[in-house]
Amino acid sequence: MYGGEAEDLYKILGVPRDASAADIKKAYRQLVRKYHPDANPGNRDAEEHFKKINQAYEVLGDPGKRNQYDQFGTVGDMGGGSPFEGFGGMGDIFGDIFDSVFGGAGRRRSSPDAPRRGTDLEMRVEVTLLEAATGAVKEFMIPRLESCPVCSGTGAKPGTTPETCSRCGGRGQVESRQQTPFGRFVSVNPCPSCNGTGKIIREKCAECGGQGRVRAQHKVEVKIPPGVDTGTRLRISGEGEPGANGGQAGDLYLVVNVLEHKDFKREGGDLHTRLSVSFPQAALGCTLEVPTLYGGKESLDIPAGTQPGKVFTIRGEGVPRLRGPRGKGDLFVHVTVEVPEKLTDRQRALLEELAREMKVEVEDSGVFGKFFRNLFEG
Repeated sequence: MYGGEAEDLYKILGVPRDASAADIKKAYRQLVRKYHPDANPGNRDAEEHFKKINQAYEVLGDPGKRNQYDQFGTVGDMGGGSPFEGFGGMGDIFGDIFDSVFGGAGRRRSSPDAPRRGTDLEMRVEVTLLEAATGAVKEFMIPRLESCPVCSGTGAKPGTTPETCSRCGGRGQVESRQQTPFGRFVSVNPCPSCNGTGKIIREKCAECGGQGRVRAQHKVEVKIPPGVDTGTRLRISGEGEPGANGGQAGDLYLVVNVLEHKDFKREGGDLHTRLSVSFPQAALGCTLEVPTLYGGKESLDIPAGTQPGKVFTIRGEGVPRLRGPRGKGDLFVHVTVEVPEKLTDRQRALLEELAREMKVEVEDSGVFGKFFRNLFEG
């Protein structure tokens, strides 16, 4: 291939024979960057290996040529001609190489006077569970960069004006030419004299230091829609930082955090709460009122024999669903049975009598006998 025994093209690129086209392309890119003559000035071995890499990819990067090489071990004359000729169809690869070697050569930047969109901003906002369920209108102070009120955004001291940069002629970019093995290339970079602005400010504004923008507090009113949850991201169009040169303003993104509630726990659109009932209520049944998140009360029938942990459902008293099925979720009421910590003598005697009736062993305090003796003797 190079005056002696032909080398295996797959070995040159360091890939197996069953390598995919993407793997071959990736290996080629890495090797070209490593052995490029500009990265190895004066290194003849690197230059020769660079030639081999390109010739190998010329074959293996083309499905037809690769198929022919796999069958016959050769593709026409692989040893003659310049190693930089015949690279049709590889513009995308060389574009990547030129970007890394020449810093984006040939790609011109937009004019410094062109409209530029403002930067997007993000802010975290806390809302209560009730606000998340009903929606709310809230005001926020957003720190952002705005046009300097003293110099009107020019960056120059009042009474003066910025000058056109003489080095770049106001374009904000300069060109440099470089000779490479691929030919002469033009590299376009920001002008170092004006930092790409196209303007030179001789006397800077004292308020903004020549930047043309200052940090300010911007008040914005936001409608929080019903159904938001922790992690919900709200986009408020045009409330980010102002654009430059008449460009569109950026957007403001609010990331919601819903505060915990002492009585209600949320799961999506559903709410969970606890309801304490006494032992007689749980045993004999009753009707109780359950407070809702929205300030109202719902009647709930507790049937006789209700056990601790029983869950009742009150439909439609949850939180509105921001996505998915419309309407509100439900309120789940978890029953807990209260056990009194202190009892009067009469209460204890009655419970001991109930325990005897139910044939349940309990600690006998003697209160039962004393209570009834007093009852009949008194």
